[in-house]
Amino acid sequence: MKRRQFVSASVLAASALTTAQAEPKAPKKEVYELRTYQLRGGSSPATENYLKDALIPALNRHKIKNVGVFKEMSKSEPARLYVLIPHPSWDEYANLATKLADDKAYATASQAYVSLTPDKAPFARYSTTLMNAFDALPNMVIPNRESRIFELRTYEGFAEDAVRRKVKMFNVDELPIFNKTGLNPVFFGEVMAGEHMPCLTYMLTFKNMDERDANWKQFVDNPDWKRVSQLPEYANTVSNIIRVFLEPTPYSQI
Repeated sequence: MKRRQFVSASVLAASALTTAQAEPKAPKKEVYELRTYQLRGGSSPATENYLKDALIPALNRHKIKNVGVFKEMSKSEPARLYVLIPHPSWDEYANLATKLADDKAYATASQAYVSLTPDKAPFARYSTTLMNAFDALPNMVIPNRESRIFELRTYEGFAEDAVRRKVKMFNVDELPIFNKTGLNPVFFGEVMAGEHMPCLTYMLTFKNMDERDANWKQFVDNPDWKRVSQLPEYANTVSNIIRVFLEPTPYSQI
């Protein structure tokens, strides 16, 4: 009897091991840090030089690739600069400050920036938003290096559950429709900390505004979208939409 139990247990263990080996691991999701700088006087050469010559090269050395830097297409007041940093994980994000503090090349390259006096402050302030990548889009999609614009959209929800349901809607039903209708994703992130919470934020890219308008019309007219948008489980998921149109700086890696 004991021998039969041992054999059965061994078979079950082997079966479980085989199943575990056969199941592919889910892709590791990125963590997105989005900084929004409010600039003084409409521009800040000191901030841009710091990003271009010090921060981005240091991030690249520490295995953080594809750092995006963008300006608003409209002339907002105050002017804003957006910096998108894709961290491989939360641990990598938490350890970055220590790595930069020990990076001698970064210290040298950022010397002019950190030596600025208060009367020459490079910006008024900056805010930071931290996001978890969506399950359906765990890693950033890098667009072709051609003339392009970006649309940054934030969907606020009236409560946490509304945002959770909207995230599910994107993961399960909406992102496939985006892909079919030319709404080209760069990233989708569930906001863990930042402004406008509870919310999610995502970025799309297009060749120009004409393509953007035409593809959004395709999406709105798509029968799958019309069906999905009427499902009761997705009702009342978005209470406000914040939309910003961006263009990349010459040194942006996105």
